[in-house]
Amino acid sequence: MRHNTGAMTSPTERPPLPPRSPALALPRADGGHYDELHGLGGDAPAQARGLGPAWSRFFEQMGPASAGELNRRAERMARQLRDDGVSYNVYADEHGQQRPWALDLFPLLVTSDDWARIETGILQRVRVLEAVAADVYGPCRLVREGLLPPALVQGHPDYVPAMHGVRPAGGQHLHIVAFDLARGPGGHWWVVGQRTQAPSGLGYLLENRFAVTTQFPQAFEALHTRRLADSYRALLASLKHLAPGGEEPHLALLTPGPYNETYFEQSYLARYLGVTLVEGSDLTVRGERLYLKTLHGLKPVHGLIKRVDDTWLDPLEMRADSRLGVPGLMQAVRAGNVLMANAIGSGFLESSAMLGFLPALGRHLLDEELALPALHTWWCGEPAAMGEILPHLAHSVIKPTYPWSLERGTFDVGVGPLLNAERLGEWQARIRRAPDEHTVQAYLPTSQMPTWRPTGASDERGIVPSSVILRVFALSDAAGAGPGTWRVLPGGMARLVGVDAGIASMQRGGSSADAWVVDEHAGPGEGLESGLGSFIPPVAVAPTSRPERLVTSRAAENLFWLGRYTERAENAARLARIILEALHGEEEPSHAMLMWLGQMAESTGLVSTADPSPLQWRERFERALVQHLGNPEGDDTYSVAYSLHWLRGAGAALRERLSTEHWNFIKQAEEQFLADWAEIQRFDPPSAADTLAALARLSKNLAAITGAQNDRMWRDDGWRLLSIGRQLERLTFLAEALSRGFYTNAVHDAAGFGVVLQLFDSTISFHARYQRSRDIAALIEHVVLNLQNTRSIDWVVQTASGRLARLHEREAAGVEDLSRRLPMPDIDQLAPLCVANEIGDFTHLQDLLAEWDAQAQRLSDDIALRYFSHTDDARRSVGA
Repeated sequence: MRHNTGAMTSPTERPPLPPRSPALALPRADGGHYDELHGLGGDAPAQARGLGPAWSRFFEQMGPASAGELNRRAERMARQLRDDGVSYNVYADEHGQQRPWALDLFPLLVTSDDWARIETGILQRVRVLEAVAADVYGPCRLVREGLLPPALVQGHPDYVPAMHGVRPAGGQHLHIVAFDLARGPGGHWWVVGQRTQAPSGLGYLLENRFAVTTQFPQAFEALHTRRLADSYRALLASLKHLAPGGEEPHLALLTPGPYNETYFEQSYLARYLGVTLVEGSDLTVRGERLYLKTLHGLKPVHGLIKRVDDTWLDPLEMRADSRLGVPGLMQAVRAGNVLMANAIGSGFLESSAMLGFLPALGRHLLDEELALPALHTWWCGEPAAMGEILPHLAHSVIKPTYPWSLERGTFDVGVGPLLNAERLGEWQARIRRAPDEHTVQAYLPTSQMPTWRPTGASDERGIVPSSVILRVFALSDAAGAGPGTWRVLPGGMARLVGVDAGIASMQRGGSSADAWVVDEHAGPGEGLESGLGSFIPPVAVAPTSRPERLVTSRAAENLFWLGRYTERAENAARLARIILEALHGEEEPSHAMLMWLGQMAESTGLVSTADPSPLQWRERFERALVQHLGNPEGDDTYSVAYSLHWLRGAGAALRERLSTEHWNFIKQAEEQFLADWAEIQRFDPPSAADTLAALARLSKNLAAITGAQNDRMWRDDGWRLLSIGRQLERLTFLAEALSRGFYTNAVHDAAGFGVVLQLFDSTISFHARYQRSRDIAALIEHVVLNLQNTRSIDWVVQTASGRLARLHEREAAGVEDLSRRLPMPDIDQLAPLCVANEIGDFTHLQDLLAEWDAQAQRLSDDIALRYFSHTDDARRSVGA
């Protein structure tokens, strides 16, 4: 039986200093909890008053801030988080995957004295964990000598036997370790958990820092808050130093993808560090080496910051059903060709039970007592420990020994003080049935920090004490201080306990707070963190070199479809608006125009084949069109909401490449349109005027997206594919529209002629050149041949061909030039059509329109085969 023991000196007494904001109520923490605001232990007398010095200075910097002012700051911060797209995905949320990141207005303030003790203890503990990992996958002395039970190590589902005897690239198993800390009633800090497999929080921590310091910039500076930038720089430098790729190794961050709960922070962190964000499908193993699939072939990858749990990393050796990993990755790692941060197999160190064995391991491995104690912990897999702790469950926390395991028992945490006698009995029975799957930890009333709850007429909460857990990070510093050295990120992410959870859990309704390490002795620091990558050192390159941003095949595919769905949504919205205006216009639509609009509505998915045409039943056709506009499922139609849904999906997979404004435009386009459509559906029949207003608002949002794509994106090959996607989508739509216009003869009546110009978005430019003319030759010249018109077919064809030609410049000799696929308009053959104003033979034009349509669709398939799937390389090797 093993459990933790340890004590810390009592906190230093602090003189009370009154704040300068007497109007604010500053309540004490609940009884039995350490009061972070007042710096008082849980047993302090009720008459004790005054704030801790750090909090006193914090409020002094705010001045006489009122509740209304703090409400406004909280609103500004919440709006900033929404605008930045900070989200946390909740798998169990039936109303949608994404929810805004929850962040409190006030930071947790940690004094320099407290931080010194935390830092010393964390640096010591991470050395123990590294030594344990090296032993478990090496000589296994700790298990043989009885310091670790074999069932807890080799029986752990995250222990990977295939990594035994493998020396990790760079010689380290761990590079990023997170520790969850809590302050007890006496003011002492305790370790309550550790994360070693794929620790999360480094990205959210950055966003928290920027959001909170924006609201309290004077306090941030006056308290000499320690900065974060150096630690992130050190981590990146350390990984590059240890990776096997030479002077400039290629690092990537491996993500499970956009549906992972912390995808936002993964893309944020990748952007901040300047590493490539990749999914498993972006990578391949050839000859025991890892490669990234890019537009122009395979590029070596030398290091992975992994955010995918080990069991999903390699379907050949781990879970065969995994779609998140890379076949052959384990072999590349065993060959020493890939640095993994953290090493595969480090997940067993996360076990709650491990905390109970670390004090003895610290004495054995370091000949030191652990300076930062963990809560008393009993692993019930030891009969003596189980017998000792079962009678005391009411004062304990019951945790799974193998958290997040799909093979072993896992469950929600049981908090003894929140359980009644019946539930405690059930827990005792469960522990007896499967003792090794249960670990019991002493219950700790965690400290409470001040949090802000907006006040209102019916709710005057204001400052409310909330229990808090502090997550801190130890980061490798091999490049700066030598192999095996670490630094602790000066700050952290505070997690606030959910209302009914009893534990700090973002999944169960918890919130977060920034954590400031304040130091009154520090001098002026570097500038406030204010942008992505703004304090990552620039890469030293020769003046003549032009390093390019790699475009992964997955990113290229998503960019291609981002362009297509943007254009598709624009076309559908414009066509729907034109149809509704034609049906309710002053001029009665002709038979030919109704036929043309009905055909276009069906071919573009605005209505289904089962819906009546406007020639058959105009009112029913209009009702079906409006009803389908907001259907995102695409069951039998592919209308506006469907395109917006997939536009957002493509954008979500490209968060590391899109600006915040661009992403917000995409979100706003879908959300506002769906809200408008829901309002329209409240009336029967739906209002055409309201529908037209909703489509007009959508067109403005889509115009903003187009502006962001054309003016706010780097002109690399990924952007070229986005542009090609838009042009191919535009070409098929316009070619079909014009062909059907001639087929139905709609172009030959007044209303139909005008509708064609509207659909080509060329009304203003045409009338500026030809006044009110309805000359067919002028129409063909304007919408087919005129290169000054960005909606003309010739302009679209030449733009798409030019972008494809640029892509072809970097391809191997002998590869077909796809830019030659699209036929250029033959002006000589089309010229006779541009000199007469009468219905004539448009066979050649319609043949050419059909050829453009067919070639654009074939080009889409060939682009996918060449650039996205790499099917041209049949030689597959995983180095087995």
